[in-house]
Parts: sequence; structure tokens; C-alpha cells
Amino acid sequence: MLSSYFKGGENVARPEKEAVVKELTDKFGTAKSLVITDYLGLNVAEITELRSKLREAGVEFKVVKNTLATIAANDVEMEEMTEFFSGPTAIAFGEEDAVSPAKILVEYAKEHEVLEIKAGFLNGEIISKEKVESLAEIPSREELLAKAFASMKAPLTGLVNVLQGNIRGLVQVLNQIKEEKA
Repeated sequence: MLSSYFKGGENVARPEKEAVVKELTDKFGTAKSLVITDYLGLNVAEITELRSKLREAGVEFKVVKNTLATIAANDVEMEEMTEFFSGPTAIAFGEEDAVSPAKILVEYAKEHEVLEIKAGFLNGEIISKEKVESLAEIPSREELLAKAFASMKAPLTGLVNVLQGNIRGLVQVLNQIKEEKA
């Protein structure tokens, strides 16, 4: 199937290209979200720094060839995504957390204006640059869990304080009775 995409001496796909298309196809199929960027203007140190930040969050940042990304997107029936495969293209794949790629890339784009976010893909739909930016404002899973835990903890803490207040009052009354009898 892939061999028909690649032009060669005998119209046979080069194994390297087939491997890249297979890897991209797998990632397109399994990623919870992805963000398509234009990285032109970033130097090697900046790309390395960005990759490091993304890797810490469990996000893979991959520079792709547009033709191979187009083939992979077509293979997983994500044809609408192919319009963003022009110019220098890199894709951030969020496999663990759907918000992390957007959050990190939007923050990095604020610091390095040459990094351009083209679009994103979330829940089977292409999302615009603006929606990627709004997705980046959503708190991370850990922040949401911490807030939920704090909201569950507050009433329990209040109850404990009330019960301790009653016990303290009882102890004070018992101490006064003890002192009166003594």
C-alpha cells in the first residue's frame, strides 16, 4: 500500500519512509491530542529546550516531512489535518495528557514568537489556533485533582474543628468542676 506513494527507481517505497509513515500513523491513532506547529526561526538550542520541556510532560515533539505526514493522516482518515502540512512542520503528540502539548507550546510561543501554532487535534476534531490557546488555559489534571481534593477536605476539616471545640469545652467544664471540688 505505501509503496504506491513513493516514487523510486522501481516505484518501491524506501524502508525508512515506510517506517516513518507507520510511526506517524500509529501516533495519529493513539495520541489524545496533538498540536501542529511551524518551528521556522528556532535554533537548535531552542528546539532542544522545547523538546526537553515537552518530554518532561510525556509529550513527544517530532519534526515531520509534510508528504509523509499527509500519507499517515490519510491512512487514519484524518484528511482534514493535511491542510496544515505546509512549510516547516513539527507535531507535538500528547499521549498521556490532552492538555500538556497545548499548554507547553502556547507558553513557549509567548517566549519565542517565531514558534507558530498552526492547529491542533482533539477528540477526533481539528481545532483552530485560538482553541489550542484556550485549551492551554485549562488547568492540568493534577491541578484539577488537587482542587477537587481541597474542596472535599474543607468540610471535613470544619467538622473536625467543630468536634474538637466541643471536646475542648467539655474538658474545660470538667477542669472547673475538679477545681471547685478540690
